[in-house]
Amino acid sequence: MPPPLPATDVMLRVRGTVQGVGFRPFVHRTASKLGVHGWVLNDPQGVLIRAAGDTLQIDALVSALEHEAPPAAHVIEVRRLAPQPVDQPVGGDFVILSSKLRGSAVTAATPADLALCADCRRELLDPHDRRFHYPFINCTQCGPRYSIIDSLPYDRPRTTMRAFRMCPECKREYENPSSRRFHAEPNACPVCGPQLRLTESAGNIFGRREDAIRLAATALHDGLILAVKGVGGYHLMCDATNERVVTELRHRKHREEKPLAVMFRDLEMLQEYADASPAAEKLLLSPQAPIVLLPQRPGRPLAYSIAPGNPWVGALLPYAPLHVLLLAEFDRPVVATSANLSEEPLCTDNDEARERLFAIADLYLEHDRIIARPVDDSLVRLAADNHPIILRRARGYAPAPLDLPGRLPGSVLCLGGQMKNTIAVASGEQLVLSPHIGDLENLSTHQVFERTIKMLGELYESRFALIAHDKHPGYTSTQSAIRSGLPRLAVQHHLAHVLACLLENHHPAEGVLGISWDGTGYGEDGTVWGGEFLLLGQGRAERFARLRPFRLVGGEAAVKDARRVALALAHEFGQFTKVAARFGLSPHDTANLNTMLTHSLNSPVCSSAGRLFDGVGALLRLGVRNTFEGQMPIAVEAAATRAARSTDVLPFEVKAAVTPGAILDVDWQPTIERLLHAEGDPDVLAAAFHRGLAQAMVDVARQAGAGTVALTGGCFQNALLHTLASEALTAAGFKVLVHRELSPNDNSIAAGQALAALWNLTTVTLPS
Repeated sequence: MPPPLPATDVMLRVRGTVQGVGFRPFVHRTASKLGVHGWVLNDPQGVLIRAAGDTLQIDALVSALEHEAPPAAHVIEVRRLAPQPVDQPVGGDFVILSSKLRGSAVTAATPADLALCADCRRELLDPHDRRFHYPFINCTQCGPRYSIIDSLPYDRPRTTMRAFRMCPECKREYENPSSRRFHAEPNACPVCGPQLRLTESAGNIFGRREDAIRLAATALHDGLILAVKGVGGYHLMCDATNERVVTELRHRKHREEKPLAVMFRDLEMLQEYADASPAAEKLLLSPQAPIVLLPQRPGRPLAYSIAPGNPWVGALLPYAPLHVLLLAEFDRPVVATSANLSEEPLCTDNDEARERLFAIADLYLEHDRIIARPVDDSLVRLAADNHPIILRRARGYAPAPLDLPGRLPGSVLCLGGQMKNTIAVASGEQLVLSPHIGDLENLSTHQVFERTIKMLGELYESRFALIAHDKHPGYTSTQSAIRSGLPRLAVQHHLAHVLACLLENHHPAEGVLGISWDGTGYGEDGTVWGGEFLLLGQGRAERFARLRPFRLVGGEAAVKDARRVALALAHEFGQFTKVAARFGLSPHDTANLNTMLTHSLNSPVCSSAGRLFDGVGALLRLGVRNTFEGQMPIAVEAAATRAARSTDVLPFEVKAAVTPGAILDVDWQPTIERLLHAEGDPDVLAAAFHRGLAQAMVDVARQAGAGTVALTGGCFQNALLHTLASEALTAAGFKVLVHRELSPNDNSIAAGQALAALWNLTTVTLPS
């Protein structure tokens, strides 16, 4: 007989998203099944396990931890350690111990809020279940997490659910290892948990519990606007098929044309209005349950004002049990947009909602579970190869951690940029990126920004040694860094974009050409950048190429008025008057704008790809104004998508830079000249413009001599540009890196700043 295997007594440190996702119950069940003795607990660093058994048993447990964890968990590392004398000894059975609250810095991942799981949905709709139609049903695989956490480790007393004392039946489930609600921290039922009510702005209650849902559905049928308190904040909801009420919502919300998200009862209803591929369906039904941008179907349209002139609709499915019940009762699609005035932060508190939304909402469907942290809906779209492009990283995705490729000596607070802001806390080998906060130009959003800094600092008990921020001196985030009095590290905007892409792809900064295209960012030379080709290697980043610079006539006015961009482009080669006539400008306006450009009056130099899209859109007569960020580029992409099968290519010439600041210029003049004289189909021309840009990327990459190309920046939210560039560069033999876990837009700037701090790579050098 073979000799017996040696006994093993080992500590297992598990890092990742392993709190609040049913991980301890999973460890308990797995260890008990394998015959392993010991214990498991939550602590400030994640999950700690002491396991005793033979070598095969321990190996099997480690393998299960790495490969069989619950769907909502994300295991980054399982590390074997030697037990210490102070550790709890091993008993006869495998048990779950109370959480360890002190003894080390907090590095545990904060769990994200998760959509209603299939088991809870079945119970919600089962008349024989004790949680039938209970709008706050949850288990270890679903429900609120980040939005209710006050502090870590994640246990009920450190969440807003501490206000609700579990009834005996819920407590039995909570303490039963065989129950799906074993240590489900938000566990509750109709007897002991949060409750629902329908009110008006003065606080008078019209209905409670199921009556509240029934009356709310009646209000939607009657064409009223509801403020509905969900998981991470309030939505404004109304009948998405009623043009009158959707128009009224836009008027009250001060939201001119920016698309509104629509929630559908289920996939069957959604497919009547939009075209959802299998990949899109998978996203919609995932635990993250984001809004997914989908092509609208002709024939049974939603209200036109949902997305004026836009072929896509932001679709989502009910992800909270309250949504399931309301949509089942109403049985039509509903607008589900953030409950705020345009560009303000989410409402989360009942009294705050009635105060801030009194001029928008007719009624309030609210509950008494406190939202500790506001969380917006995530927004995702799919490229042609079904690659997901995250447009807003929030509920379901954040604040999931990312690994750093090295260890920071101290905690770093990364403040991101000005638009689509997020912040990050980087400590040791881990980065935690906050959910989407918003644009910091708004005072209310800036207050949320400051609260998020405070909350993440408290969660992770961080004493920040350094603050990383954007180089733009006027950004609110930069000013916040200055006021902190802490040591600061300023990181160039487009370099931060490239580093964020390298971070999530686990790629070193050697032999990489970063193509960083967006609307605007502060350049190293004090001009506005936005069409950058950054060559990384040997510990430095160089501005290898750029889009040929042009002027933004009127500065911020040109960001709103695409005609001004087209005029500035034409002015560069003597065609200003012709374009002014095309747009029907008055002699007075024509003379003023021409003078501003000729004498460089309030007309800053830029190399922005986003603004180039604006100018092309105006020349193609696809519109003239950006009433919301990216409106004209979206119109150009929509036109190009309609002609995606065409093969025409508009020309871009790659040549030596005409002014100092880069080695090469990508010259758009040949394309603009063609557009000035073309009489063809605007859709075909828009598609040819996209193909020309992709070919220019290949031409620059060949001259750069880098083997890897990273595509990043807000312009790569454009699914067609993303696809064409990836395909062209891959076909030319380059390794292509794209964003997968992070957004290509400014949502990821803070993550790039963290890597900049680790690598001490903050500046883009200009060629001499």
